[in-house]
Amino acid sequence: MKLLLFGFFAIITAFTYWLRYINLRHLKLHGSRIPDGFEGAIDEEKLRISSSYTFDSSRLGLWDSLFDNALLLIFLFGGLITVYDRYITATHTSPVLSAVCFFLLLTWVSTLLGVPFDLYSTFSIEARYGFNTTTLRIWITDLLKSQAIGALVLVFLVAVIFWLISWSPQQWWLWVWGFMALFSLFMMFISPYVIEPLFNKYEPVTEEGLENDIRAMMEKAGLKVGTVQQMDASKRSRHSNAYFTGIGRVKRIVLYDTLIKQMSHSEIVAVLAHEIGHWKKGHIWKRLVWAEIMALAGSWLSFKLLGWQGLPGLLGLPDSISLPSKMVVLGFIASLALFPLGPLSAWRSRCHEREADRYAADLTGRPEDLASALVKMSAENLSNLFPHPFYAGFYFSHPPTVERVKTLRAWSPL
Repeated sequence: MKLLLFGFFAIITAFTYWLRYINLRHLKLHGSRIPDGFEGAIDEEKLRISSSYTFDSSRLGLWDSLFDNALLLIFLFGGLITVYDRYITATHTSPVLSAVCFFLLLTWVSTLLGVPFDLYSTFSIEARYGFNTTTLRIWITDLLKSQAIGALVLVFLVAVIFWLISWSPQQWWLWVWGFMALFSLFMMFISPYVIEPLFNKYEPVTEEGLENDIRAMMEKAGLKVGTVQQMDASKRSRHSNAYFTGIGRVKRIVLYDTLIKQMSHSEIVAVLAHEIGHWKKGHIWKRLVWAEIMALAGSWLSFKLLGWQGLPGLLGLPDSISLPSKMVVLGFIASLALFPLGPLSAWRSRCHEREADRYAADLTGRPEDLASALVKMSAENLSNLFPHPFYAGFYFSHPPTVERVKTLRAWSPL
């Protein structure tokens, strides 16, 4: 069974690398042609730079993936997990404390090993193409903050989960699912006001007249939002975006200051109308409900498999390994089993995006505004305008930009 699982892993990994290859080859063949409707925003030189950025980013992603997969093979198939498991369990008598140390140390090591790739991406690739505006000091501060927050959350979650396991050995799967569902909602409430401000500065929109335009559109949609704010994204990067954050009464709209500088008011309103479409079409709660249904099923299945004595043997590991190690084994096997569902999830997301585009076009009555905004965002972010259809179908959560722009302009009144 160990060889069979290794074979599945090798096939899936090779398949993902093949997808990467055909996507880059497709870009190489078609990336010099300016798409219809993008004239004026993108020229041949911009396309060349965009292609180069995609190639460089993908190349770094490939090396990062190769490195991660090599470590995974050594850890799981090379027996390092057994050595690590024995070290952790030998130094702690409490199962809860052992579990906390097991996952915390593993997370820290993984993060540390990924630092060189993050540094190269930020200060070499992003800087080379004019995106990076952060300093090494800010980068280190962000890393330390994120690790501190992540560690606190991880310690709390692992401690509670393993306490629930010991408290209710036969029903823990249900208690853990309920706890995680409540914790996720709690984080959605507090993140906009507690965590996000630790990294960025948020303030009311300063662009004259923009907030009024946004609120007028919100009233037309029948949606109330606590605040419309801008974020100092330019402190770290020149990439642009806009998003909703929070839920219920604490939800708010956040605009990157880079987006405000790049677009007209009508284009910004159109982008936000698209985001409103997700709320009005029920995409947010549908995703939450679906995620919780899957989480409940996964929690029950985990309970069954973690109680099966033969689970460690699937990777040739001794039955005596600890519960945290069994969870790692289960997570690896689950990633192989769930891999074929990735394209289905991406397809479902693309359907939602098309619905949100349609809603934005109907709400504003100006589909061209959203189309123009997408063209500008693609040009400014050096997006790949020529993804391979199979690659896009497998991975993309949004329809390809050229397709979205073409569809929107087909909706524009004559």
